[in-house]
Amino acid sequence: MGGAEMVLPKEYGYVALVLVLYCFLNLWMASQVGKARKKYKVPYPTLYASESENKDAKLFNCVQRGHQNSLEMMPMFFMLMMLGGLKHPLICGGLGLVYTVTRFFYFKGYATGDPQKRLTIGKYGFLALFGLMVFTISFGATLLL
Repeated sequence: MGGAEMVLPKEYGYVALVLVLYCFLNLWMASQVGKARKKYKVPYPTLYASESENKDAKLFNCVQRGHQNSLEMMPMFFMLMMLGGLKHPLICGGLGLVYTVTRFFYFKGYATGDPQKRLTIGKYGFLALFGLMVFTISFGATLLL
């Protein structure tokens, strides 16, 4: 067989599956923002509600911000997963799964309206991201040596 499996380790499939799982999580978060728009009466294209115009602005903004922050972190997460996973697919797949699960809790905590609740479990996602950085550095160093 002459395909990607000759270049990529077989276990790289875990990296691919975790990335798709994160895409599903992102779609779910987007749907939660859509529901919050209806519930708190924040029409498109308004990105954030104004507290002077909407008594539920903070509640909506926390839902929106939880999703927005996840979108902001997504390119870094994807890049670290794809590159680090080339040398360390199992470890990066595991760290990516931890990151994805903690992002769910980060969003759920934020969506309560109390931004501090995003860190209860969500803070561990930053450790997973740091781990992905370490293994991506390992991959880069291997190419240079």
